[in-house]
Amino acid sequence: MKRGLIQATDWYERLVHWMLALSCLALCFTGLGMMFHSFNFIGTLMGGLVVTKYVHNFTGLFFLIALVLAIKMWWHEAGVFSMPEDMEWMMCAGGYLWHVDKVPEVGKYNPGQKMFFLAVAIFGAVMVVTGIVMWFPLNFPSGLVRWMFVLHALGFVVIFGFFFVHLYLGTIGSPGSAPAMFSGWVTRAWLKKQHPKWLKEMEEKGTLVVSGEEEGSH
Repeated sequence: MKRGLIQATDWYERLVHWMLALSCLALCFTGLGMMFHSFNFIGTLMGGLVVTKYVHNFTGLFFLIALVLAIKMWWHEAGVFSMPEDMEWMMCAGGYLWHVDKVPEVGKYNPGQKMFFLAVAIFGAVMVVTGIVMWFPLNFPSGLVRWMFVLHALGFVVIFGFFFVHLYLGTIGSPGSAPAMFSGWVTRAWLKKQHPKWLKEMEEKGTLVVSGEEEGSH
């Protein structure tokens, strides 16, 4: 490993992230395969719509586990906005949409990441609840079940939309971000640009982990 890289995530954070991401993707594609006739080929590739439904439902249980772990791990840092710096960051869109001479400093997660996390946490919970009702429709009033289909579709639209924005900003939209969730290590230059406040906090607390150095060195 190249010396001087900084650890942004540990193995457990990356594990939960990929559990959530991959199960979410599987749910999106199997859901599309069941919902729209033009996507029925997905079900055909999986052995039929009945098989697709089983895969979708049981993947939903896996997604529930990943969602609970994610909320438990990230809520304190990514589920709460820090004012006024987060508002200042949002007012200039973090410098992503137009040139900003100096982007307000933010901590480990910027407001955009926090909004994505909250969207997944809230609408992910909606998807789980509505999905369970839809799985066992005969156990609930028909009027309630119809609303569950509407809310399930709404949750899909929100999460699917946020997912692609997250994918863009985690790759070509913000070069250097992807390694944080693949290897866990990022460059100091990237961290100083994207999360300067967090870098300072780790340096001050002695929690900065640098490759090629002992833990806590900086």
